[in-house]
Amino acid sequence: MNPALAGSLQALALVAALALSYRPLGDYMAHLLTTRKHWKVERGIYKLIGVNGDAEQTWASYLRSVLAFSFVSVLFLYAFQRLQNDLWLSLGFPAVTPATAWNTAASFVTNTNWQSYSGESTMGHLVQMAGLAVQNFVSAAVGVAVVATLIRGFVRSKTDKLGNFWVDLTRIVLRVLLPMSIVFALVLVAGGAIQNLQADHVIHTLTGGTQTITGGPVASQEAIKELGTNGGGFYNANSAHPFENPNPFTDWLEIYLLLVISFSLCRTFGKMVGSNKQGYAIVSVMGLYWAASAALITFFEHQHSGAAAQIAGAAMEGKEVRFGIPASALFSASTTLTSTGAVNSMHDSFTPLGGGMDILNMMFGEIAPGGTGSGLYGILVLAIVTVFVAGLMVGRTPEYLGKKLGAREMKFASLYILTTPAIVLAGTGLAMSLKAGHGGGMANTGPHGFSEVLYAFTSAGNNNGSAFAGIGVTSTHWELALGLAMLFGRFLPMVFVLALAGSLARQQHTPESTGTLKTHSPLFVGMLSGVILIVVGLTYFPALALGPLAEGLH
Repeated sequence: MNPALAGSLQALALVAALALSYRPLGDYMAHLLTTRKHWKVERGIYKLIGVNGDAEQTWASYLRSVLAFSFVSVLFLYAFQRLQNDLWLSLGFPAVTPATAWNTAASFVTNTNWQSYSGESTMGHLVQMAGLAVQNFVSAAVGVAVVATLIRGFVRSKTDKLGNFWVDLTRIVLRVLLPMSIVFALVLVAGGAIQNLQADHVIHTLTGGTQTITGGPVASQEAIKELGTNGGGFYNANSAHPFENPNPFTDWLEIYLLLVISFSLCRTFGKMVGSNKQGYAIVSVMGLYWAASAALITFFEHQHSGAAAQIAGAAMEGKEVRFGIPASALFSASTTLTSTGAVNSMHDSFTPLGGGMDILNMMFGEIAPGGTGSGLYGILVLAIVTVFVAGLMVGRTPEYLGKKLGAREMKFASLYILTTPAIVLAGTGLAMSLKAGHGGGMANTGPHGFSEVLYAFTSAGNNNGSAFAGIGVTSTHWELALGLAMLFGRFLPMVFVLALAGSLARQQHTPESTGTLKTHSPLFVGMLSGVILIVVGLTYFPALALGPLAEGLH
């Protein structure tokens, strides 16, 4: 079959599967985030941790719970890695070094899953399962919990109560992530992914030699790594490794998993605010950017120069022949637009403009559809900015979903938008100006070397986790700097989102009038798309011009 046709059919099948999942999954998540009924097992958990499941929290209390839970998680995961050599199923691996343990703890707790180590030669099975995989569940649930609070801010009126973090966290894990992960882990096992507790597999190569590859509980971690938009990989090769991603079907399934919850949350949003059209408007913008990104990366990766690329018919360096250009580009666009970081090809080997699109995807805030929860609250903040801009143009007080957007709300929205670019650009600038940065691991110079540093801080600051592999990040400087970028990039935006939710909830609803902007119309979809491109995209344009654009236009 023609590769272009095969790629188109794969994309169409993906869109169809996501469309079929959108309503039932979105409605189900809306139900569990609004029902007052607790499962018996949930009540047991609340009793164990000393929480009243029927009590609600203010935004400040909710924030303290998020930060306290995440702080304890960082300490636990750090200690787990440092004690690895004394634990069951350590496979004989030594304790993880302090710098790497810190970086990894920050990475997995923030849903970034950046890995500066090779998983199969660094982490034992117990640390992988009870440390990293657990954070894959709860970090994803934290993102959904935060966006649920923002939605309640729009829905509720004249109150300071926005839900209960511990209830939201428990329900999302037990009722959504865990059952779906079990089902899809079994599908991945059926598709050829491994699932065992063995230490080594001895593989006989085509040349008659042998290679030792660590076994492990791979399929179970693969399912939640994609479903929770976590990223990372059991193996250093990530989803390009045949034990993690054996064939084109499992590759397609993994792309579906990393998109399905984030897209379906738009339906949850529409259901909770009482207007499914609002959800359709947001998902339309997400879908537009996702489709454009996938098409552009595919196009750029089919542009080839040099004898090797011309013989191959495309830029195949760093790509699996099992997947080819279309599946590699589709995976690449989806993973960099969802704060996932899982890869089935080497992004550093992409063409300059193809790799530049991956960087731009993350710079947009990964809102198409973004991480579990974080993508939706990111695009909702941008929707608030869009309504505010529209209000300025017509000279009336802006309103979104019945709530007025005054100075307080716009300050929180502005701080949200400015935070991540400040982290990314400041981190990149410092790394390029300090010898410990540009001299400590950069394998390339010129525009591509700059692109590698820019990619690293963009990935860390936006909690993505993928990387341009041409840069070494194992020095203490890089481990510390990127760990801080992950933590600030995750939790500072959450502060502003929760504060915004509290400000909205204290207002009373404003009835819609003839002058109210229709935020479910095609006009609003176009305006929001433009604001994303102008307000967010142009913020990074000078940095992109120094890196991928300079290299691509050379």
